[in-house]
Amino acid sequence: MNIKKITSARGELTVPGDKSISHRAVMFGALSDGTSKITGFLKGADCLSTIDCFRKMGVKIDIEGDTVTVYGNGMHGLKSPSEQLYTGNSGTTTRLLCGLLSAQNFDTVISGDASIAKRPMGRVCNPLRLMGAKIDGDYCPLTIHGTRLHGMDHKMEVASAQVKTALILAAMYADGETKIHEIEKSRDHTELMLKAMGADIDVNGLDITVRPTKRLTAQNVAVPGDISSAAFFMVLGAIMKNSEITIKNVGINPTRTGIIDVMRDMGADIAMSNERTVTGEAAADITVKSSQLHGLTIGGSIIPRLIDELPIIAVMAAFADGETVIKDARELKVKETNRIRAVVDEFTKCGIDITETDDGMIIRGGKPIHSADFKTYGDHRMAMSLCVLAQAADGTFTLDDAECVNVSYPAFFSDLWSLE
Repeated sequence: MNIKKITSARGELTVPGDKSISHRAVMFGALSDGTSKITGFLKGADCLSTIDCFRKMGVKIDIEGDTVTVYGNGMHGLKSPSEQLYTGNSGTTTRLLCGLLSAQNFDTVISGDASIAKRPMGRVCNPLRLMGAKIDGDYCPLTIHGTRLHGMDHKMEVASAQVKTALILAAMYADGETKIHEIEKSRDHTELMLKAMGADIDVNGLDITVRPTKRLTAQNVAVPGDISSAAFFMVLGAIMKNSEITIKNVGINPTRTGIIDVMRDMGADIAMSNERTVTGEAAADITVKSSQLHGLTIGGSIIPRLIDELPIIAVMAAFADGETVIKDARELKVKETNRIRAVVDEFTKCGIDITETDDGMIIRGGKPIHSADFKTYGDHRMAMSLCVLAQAADGTFTLDDAECVNVSYPAFFSDLWSLE
């Protein structure tokens, strides 16, 4: 695809619903007593994979526009699927199901696409095995033999909301109390939503205590816009000349707003308005204008709060004055692709001065960028990041796979061109 370039970046838009919240609302609604109505649901391929899996386990789920209605089966109401649960490209669906299915009274096989087959699942399977889970394999396809689980005291080895949520789901079915100790605070949508639905869960800083849960009560969920999707337009507004972009109703959960902190630290003209709380999640309108940006070092405890935004942050760094160092980001190696290697390879094609490191990259910004034929690696965030890069650079650019944006943002290109 030839990347169409806009001549200005001014206007308002609304991005799709938060992917993490959409996944969880369906999963937890399926385990609840009662009916959950989810508005603002993200109808991207990943979240539709979650719906498909739960339908195969006997849960009735209706979709009308961006509203999803889940008719809960209760904590012990899932049915043995008659076929494999295919999770497509969704790491969230795959890893969270590992925790949930480990405690059921039936066996399941989880499979995914070629990308999922390469993504390591040992990081979630191994701690589940410490609870007594019986899981064959560390890569998809995984065979999960449902069994009785035991509570445990566990210190996590990685800062991962997916691993944490899998453990919490398993712990709700365990025969005793489970304590989970995070090494860094990761996104906490699971804890907030399950607490509201009646789970016996307490959070004290980095420590989470989960006790066996008998029932969850269905809740309606209004899903705010996904800050990971908004980030592409936030960065576009900062790097384009004479720009002013407002993204409406964006989720600003504090465990997700690392991108805002980094943009401010790099000198971005960014402001929030209309701040509010919707079904327990903070939201606001975000406005970004053309900015004079400078490099900085990004690492440490902020990384879990912006891990999905690092490719687009790298784009911002390419247009900033001076050097930007991204470190402590090894987690990027086990995303849809090795995003460290992918960013370095594609940026190098168009003349950006970038160096790969073991846990991140070094970008020396403010230098000329020239035409290139970009490879997306089938990764939605790479595709959108590279498209934003092209908007502010000279020359012509192509993408080898534009359709991969459908995983999280099917209307990305039309929203981008609406700013023309």
